[in-house]
Amino acid sequence: MSDLLKIEKRGHTAIITMNNPPANTWTPESLNYLKQLVEELNADKDNYALILASESEKFFSAGADLNRFNHNDKDQAFTFCAAFGEAFETLTHYRGVSIAAITGFAMGGGLEAALCCDIRICETQSQMALPEATVGLLPCGIGTQHLPWLVGEGWAKRMILLGERIKSDKALQIGLVQDVVETGTVLDKALELADKVAGQSPTSVARCKQLIMGARTTPMNHMMALEREQFVKLWDTQDQKEGVAAFLEKRKPEWKNQ
Repeated sequence: MSDLLKIEKRGHTAIITMNNPPANTWTPESLNYLKQLVEELNADKDNYALILASESEKFFSAGADLNRFNHNDKDQAFTFCAAFGEAFETLTHYRGVSIAAITGFAMGGGLEAALCCDIRICETQSQMALPEATVGLLPCGIGTQHLPWLVGEGWAKRMILLGERIKSDKALQIGLVQDVVETGTVLDKALELADKVAGQSPTSVARCKQLIMGARTTPMNHMMALEREQFVKLWDTQDQKEGVAAFLEKRKPEWKNQ
């Protein structure tokens, strides 16, 4: 699977590059490998950020290869959609900060992978869609859950129920992406953002991310109490002591991610 997904580490940042030309389609095998890679990064104390990228200017990812759905075997269909669900849930709950560096078309499971990331940036030529209903299917990589939370129910319904394709300028307008950059520069921009992550305490970032994600499903009065609880728990970490000491001593902190 290392030919379909390449992993490179630059300092505290891991770059996972999809490499299944021509359209970077997902397979159950590559999805299982993605899950494995993210789990390994979660256990790596030296990793703070993850960038999901593509080597193609035309395709970020076209999602699943429809040839894999041209059959009557429901068990096979379940195996594939379970692989999508497990991989993308794992990516969603990645411990650090994940950034989708979108090039070209992000369609179906390709866009769903990007929706699992904390931050999405794209190039000017990028286009995004969840067109599964057009071919009698539905998004099974958490797209029906992530998209309305990120862009609102109205735009989610337009993209999923009407099959609308969104260009980069509209994606920025509705909040689907946080930045649009020139063709050929999205990875550089993603690395620039990832460098900012290295200036943050990784233990604080992990707790902040859990609190932010928890706001989707948990009443605010419960999350407010949990926020205070997590704040006090930081006193059990080395990073809390290091962060405050470094500030007072006017030096750059040396994070331990513990």
